[in-house]
Amino acid sequence: MARNGARELLAQLPAELLQIWHAHRIPILLSVVSLVAIVRLTLFLRGRREKLSLPPVPGLPSEKVAVDLKPEWLSENTTIPQPTLNVDHDADNTAIVTLVAKMKKGPKTIKGKKKRKKAPKPNIAFDHKTDKIRPIVFFQSIAGSTERYASQFTNAFTSWTMGSARSISFLEPQLRDLSYIEYDEYFISPPKSESNVKHFYIILLPTYNIDTVLSTFVENLQETHNDFRIDTAPLNGLLGYSVFGFGDKEGWLTEEDGFCSQAREVDRWMARLTERKRAYPLGMGDVKGDAEQRLEEWRIGIQDALADIAEGRGLGEGILGSGDPAESNEEDVDDTGDSDTEEESRKRIDKSKNSQIDDVEDLGSTVNTSNTSNSLIPIDFTTYKSRSVMKPIQTPKEMVPVASPTHAALTKQGYTIIGSHSGVKICRWTKSALRGRGSCYKYSFYGIQSHLCMEATPSLSCSNKCVFCWRHGTNPVGTTWRWITDSPELIFDGITTAHYKKIKMMKGIPGVRAERFAEAMRIRHCALSLVGEPIFYPHINDLLNIMHQNRISTFLVCNAQHPAQLATLVSVTQLYVSIDASNKDSLRRIDRPLHRDFWERFCACLDILRNRRFEQRTVFRLTLVKGFNMAEEVRGYADLVERALPGFVEVKGVTYCGTSAAGSAGLTMHNVPFYEEVAVFVTELEKELRARNLGYGIAAEHAHSCCVLLADETRFRRNGMWATRIDFEKFFDLWEGSVRGTRVEKGVDGSMEVVGWRPEDYIGEDTPEWALWGNGGFDPRDVRVWRKGKGKKDGIVKGDTNAVVEV
Repeated sequence: MARNGARELLAQLPAELLQIWHAHRIPILLSVVSLVAIVRLTLFLRGRREKLSLPPVPGLPSEKVAVDLKPEWLSENTTIPQPTLNVDHDADNTAIVTLVAKMKKGPKTIKGKKKRKKAPKPNIAFDHKTDKIRPIVFFQSIAGSTERYASQFTNAFTSWTMGSARSISFLEPQLRDLSYIEYDEYFISPPKSESNVKHFYIILLPTYNIDTVLSTFVENLQETHNDFRIDTAPLNGLLGYSVFGFGDKEGWLTEEDGFCSQAREVDRWMARLTERKRAYPLGMGDVKGDAEQRLEEWRIGIQDALADIAEGRGLGEGILGSGDPAESNEEDVDDTGDSDTEEESRKRIDKSKNSQIDDVEDLGSTVNTSNTSNSLIPIDFTTYKSRSVMKPIQTPKEMVPVASPTHAALTKQGYTIIGSHSGVKICRWTKSALRGRGSCYKYSFYGIQSHLCMEATPSLSCSNKCVFCWRHGTNPVGTTWRWITDSPELIFDGITTAHYKKIKMMKGIPGVRAERFAEAMRIRHCALSLVGEPIFYPHINDLLNIMHQNRISTFLVCNAQHPAQLATLVSVTQLYVSIDASNKDSLRRIDRPLHRDFWERFCACLDILRNRRFEQRTVFRLTLVKGFNMAEEVRGYADLVERALPGFVEVKGVTYCGTSAAGSAGLTMHNVPFYEEVAVFVTELEKELRARNLGYGIAAEHAHSCCVLLADETRFRRNGMWATRIDFEKFFDLWEGSVRGTRVEKGVDGSMEVVGWRPEDYIGEDTPEWALWGNGGFDPRDVRVWRKGKGKKDGIVKGDTNAVVEV
């Protein structure tokens, strides 16, 4: 029947169509099949990657992406309004998204007894005839005392291990700074090496009553032991370990008062992680008394223990295969079996509550980890930290106490500490501008004169330990806000008063221009990028509003590790995000973030930046470090730009801080790129962005700062001229008129209406010719001064004809 119907249909067609069909039916069928395949493939590929954003429709922001903020990204003592993700569609089906922090009440929890994995027994048998021992000496230091002790110890220890009789069994000891290593490479499992090489850990630690890298290290050990995804004793492959602590008996008289408290904490957790492989008892020394003598005695004891291991006698006889770990009572608690009785547990908690707590990590000893036979322990499998049944309330402490080594180190570097967690410092470019010797790149790019700018931060604490940080690891670190919180009014009054005081101290410096000195006595701009993480401060929005009320522009820099705070940040004059690497591995090496989910946080911040690009000026800050994040990473950076679509991309060569701390991180002068190398990198990045039709071009440069600016041509180029500068008075007028950034609301008639302003509304004058790409970026009204031994060479730039040589 079907064949007869087809024949009747063909018989009714004109003869010409039948001839065409018979002559070309094969090519026609192949073309149809190919077209269908191409359409389906195109739809498939579009579904797998995010569509490029088209130029915005005038008056309306283009499509925004949904950002799911995880509950654990919300810092302690910080509140973010409950949210919803509102999506409306206009007549052209353009999605208009108003992003508010999408926070849940909390993660689902699973209640029950936590089953502990029994760590597999690795092949750690030491054959003293064929195997070799690799000692690794770890230390952490802020003021440098512990680093000095560690170097002396390592030198003496190396002389002993490399002796003629022992060189057969030992490899040269390695010295490692805890501030510049990846914990996962050393403290989740022993370092990877040849099968006949066994490792022995020696740990030298100071004692601080503030949050430092050492606090994070102790917390990391605790989390590693309690993480249900990791074996309870992942370091049992070590031959052994031993810890020595440095303390100050003037501040902490006894161990109960906190003497060497952090060393004792590390010793306790290392005992658990190694399955009690303590080779020699915990050593302790008073830095104002017997530290060197005690360290020397301890070193001799370590050498004796290692000699026993090298000769095949192991750790010797003691408790549970160790050299007697019984000095730590909490260490004897069996994590897998019986627990204390309810009465014993209550007594232990009461005792802990009555003891003085000098470090955050000491909270670990006050937590009730026991349970009765009929009770269940609630376990939150969505976070990294274990939840306990009972947790005592502790009064917050100062982030940087006046008597702390951090306060002394930062003050020595020129910082003025405001309250307990804020700081202000005079930039070298402020001094230069006062003397008529040029302003920084922000004047060339955006019109900010350095002598009118204040550099400050409301949070000295940071969640990264960047290898290129100028602060030499002296600033506090942390992942959650757990300190005394100063009011935004106190911070604003403190930083402005301190800034003016520092300006007044420069009135007697030769070369300071009277007119600029007078201008500097009114702050017009604030760069919130001094040290630490500004959006870490819980009341950052209130502080920003106070600055705007005083008509002070705000340039805020964040490190893309706090998406919850970034999502609710009020509009600033210009919002920076530091982009120090193009991929996860590179970011881990150069920024050394403390958050274990750092890459997820980083990507969420990029999506938030994309959503907010029509509310405020957004900037990518790329810091190039040769050997870390430059080679063959142009395409990776282009991917990030394509994801966030910032208004500007600043590319800057790293500045070498010239400290031993930087050297231990692997950063030397060889990692500092020449300006020519930065220029080549920027040119390649521009080509890659143009190949993707993203519309970015090289707008300006400041060769003196080794900095180049790329900008979005569709938004910041008018009448064929770059317009990257800011009309600050217009910004304040817009802020005072609407107080908020761009937002989209639905009118009575159902139409979409834009309320507020867009970054294009406060674009200033055209970028001056001397600042454009190829002209150097030095203001011809100023006088450039070359240091002695240097001078204008082949790389002379326009606008630099009045340079002189300083002798």
